[in-house]
Amino acid sequence: MSSPAKKSAKKSARQLAAPVVDPYVPTTGNVGYRVSRYELDLTYKIASNRLAGTAVITAVTLAPLRSFTLDLAETLSVTKVWVGGRRPARFAASGGKLRITLAAELPAGAALPITIRYGGSPRPIQSLWGEVGFEELSDGVLVAGQPNGAASWFPCDDRPAAKASYRIQISTDNAYQAIANGELVSRRARAGYTTWTYEQAEPTSTYLITLQIGRYATHRLADTTVPMQAALPERLRHHFDHDFARQPEMMALFTRLFGPYPLAGGYTVVVTDDDLEIPLEAQGISIFGANHCDGAGKSERLIAHELAHQWFGNSVTARRWRDIWLHEGFACYAEWLWSEHSGGPGAAELARSYHRRLAGSPQDLLLADPGRPTCSTTASTSAAR
Repeated sequence: MSSPAKKSAKKSARQLAAPVVDPYVPTTGNVGYRVSRYELDLTYKIASNRLAGTAVITAVTLAPLRSFTLDLAETLSVTKVWVGGRRPARFAASGGKLRITLAAELPAGAALPITIRYGGSPRPIQSLWGEVGFEELSDGVLVAGQPNGAASWFPCDDRPAAKASYRIQISTDNAYQAIANGELVSRRARAGYTTWTYEQAEPTSTYLITLQIGRYATHRLADTTVPMQAALPERLRHHFDHDFARQPEMMALFTRLFGPYPLAGGYTVVVTDDDLEIPLEAQGISIFGANHCDGAGKSERLIAHELAHQWFGNSVTARRWRDIWLHEGFACYAEWLWSEHSGGPGAAELARSYHRRLAGSPQDLLLADPGRPTCSTTASTSAAR
């Protein structure tokens, strides 16, 4: 290659390289455009762990744009790309990025409609916080997107500040229920598989978009001011009725203290047939393991915590991951408010107790920017205090 050609290639590589948007997750997040909507049409085969998808992305350019990137895990292969209904000059996926180069530069403020056809065998993404994203269960699927796992199952601009609306259509085996964010707008059963379509109207961060697939039965919860439902294996129904009995009371307390529930589609609790190390939140959904629904009633604090995230973390979301303590701190404080309301130790008493415990800890705590590995209980309770 000639010297001018080498310089041109290096310049092109620099133009395509995505800058670091968030130092906590330096490989995810993108610049140059803003997404307002994702429409995902997915087919998933459980036995073979095969996902086939088409993503239709509505975006607008924020600056003159010739090349741009999206986050997409290396386990998924892209077969076709269209931008504005036309094939781009080129596209390539590697290193967790889908890089697209247009035939001509678009001006700032231009429409950027993107269609991507892709597929593969999805796997979790390795992160400082362990494996995140799309994960096979013993008989189903769980998606835990925080902080950068969304790209394990769809192409996206994966950063918490990049909120958009969603339409998720998922086709899977008839014996299974598929649960995603938002309102279930249609369900069509055909020979061998069922197609579920969900509409998530409220702007939502990518990490809060989820897909849960399992042999679940759905139950509406009675006596609730906000529509609430549970999806779980039928064998756990009796334990659920005991362990999660006070959820409607929690909802009533939090709507009184924090304001109206922020999502029109209501609230869903999913209990998987597998044990989970910790529960997790998604937009309008919380996911618990079978070990959190064992009839012992020991998960009440966690149930309150995950519900509180619908206000703190989901509706109001940190722009960058260094501020994760705002999500976890307020959710932890909500646990204490529930404890006080339900006859347990008061919030002030719990704050003093945690203060004493943390004051005796040898580590220094910096809440506003705790460091990349510190999405922890310590940061959460310190913030609540």
